[in-house]
Amino acid sequence: MSESSATRLNVFKTYKLYVGGKFPRSESGRVYEVTDSKGKWLANAPLSSRKDARDAVVAARKAFGGWSGATAYNRGQILYRIAEMLEGRREQFVREVGEAEGLSKSKAAAVVDAAIDRWVWYAGWTDKISQIVGGANPVAGPFFNLSTPEPTGVVTVVAPQESSFLGLVSVIAPVIATGNTAVVIASEKAPLPALSLGEVLATSDLPGGVVNILSGKAGEMGPHLASHQDVNAIDLAGADAALAKELEIAAADNLKRVLRPQPVDDWNADPGTSRMTAFLETKTVWHPTGSLGAGGSSY
Repeated sequence: MSESSATRLNVFKTYKLYVGGKFPRSESGRVYEVTDSKGKWLANAPLSSRKDARDAVVAARKAFGGWSGATAYNRGQILYRIAEMLEGRREQFVREVGEAEGLSKSKAAAVVDAAIDRWVWYAGWTDKISQIVGGANPVAGPFFNLSTPEPTGVVTVVAPQESSFLGLVSVIAPVIATGNTAVVIASEKAPLPALSLGEVLATSDLPGGVVNILSGKAGEMGPHLASHQDVNAIDLAGADAALAKELEIAAADNLKRVLRPQPVDDWNADPGTSRMTAFLETKTVWHPTGSLGAGGSSY
């Protein structure tokens, strides 16, 4: 039989986690079946373990110093580069999003285009948000008093279960735009576009470890991440009421910032600045003027 007449087998994609800029399988070796809206098998996704979650936190913490120390302008360039790379793989994501969310090709294309535009939108905010939430404060006395925003640190993000791709981008982009690093628990039902997004991030100049993407059960990984002493904040966007309550209680162990899920999240709406300011801290600097000298203090 000639090669041309032989039946060719498709090369199925092996989906992996994205941790520390690399693509490991789950350390447990577990996978679970992902199906489309009609129950048709699409792929096997890694079923992340608590060890994978710990590895992701280590990677996020290691990346935090360099990412938070980068200039806001540079972070904006990198977020824009993510949009560029996603645009270049648009057809792949239209197919994956359509299969994952049960959308027609035209509707899936609209979702992908909105996600690309969302990266561009946040890229434009990286060097502007400090002007909104910081500034000079009026004080009585011979002092300059300046408030400046600083990133909170490592943020765990429970990605939305529905509207998974646009929702995913809408919760990751504001976290990293402001200099934080992220450990993301992808939608359990539709993780494949999220795992493919890791491939885009890896080729977009984003330093390894700034975003780490895990697939599997939020109910298994979430409590461990919420109580992890090296996680500084958690976004509960994709958690149901019972899980959100459990994670919020666990997060109280080390006084994490918690962004509670909204009753209705319209990911197509103007995102505003609330998701950026949710994971910013304010540093206030007092600097004496006139005869008091050149010293200063901050708190």
